Amino acid sequence: MNEKTYFNLYTSGLGYVNRVRTVTPKRGEPFLYCDIAALCGAADAVEYVRFDCKVTGNEARKLIARCEQAVNEKRKVLIHFRLGDLYVDMFTYSKGERKGETGVSLKARLLYIGLVKIDGEVVWQASNQEAEENAACPLTVTPVPGVILINYSA
Repeated sequence: MNEKTYFNLYTSGLGYVNRVRTVTPKRGEPFLYCDIAALCGAADAVEYVRFDCKVTGNEARKLIARCEQAVNEKRKVLIHFRLGDLYVDMFTYSKGERKGETGVSLKARLLYIGLVKIDGEVVWQASNQEAEENAACPLTVTPVPGVILINYSA
């Protein structure tokens, strides 16, 4: 049997959780979504990159569901996260000031949460073992005939 090989691209960082919601498709089971406003740039001039995330990690689903009330109460919910399957989604605004304009959204799957802070207080943190297992995404390389892999190190 031929086993499929995948190359995974992960994005990780710190970000604020917003717009926790359950999406019910026409077919299939409902699923959890949230927005993450990821922090980037210098600490004294922080900028934000917004990700629209389907919450797919088992532990991540539980944690986001537990944080939903705090998010709805406009409390600051900060998480350390890992996203996968990042893609760009183009859409057309259907109402408001930008009606008819094209918009762009970064979409991803929320796979892992390593830390949750609400209003600056740590309310959940991954165990040391879990954090170590998820700290670096393991790289598994399957040799491909005719392809040479070069390892660059700093």
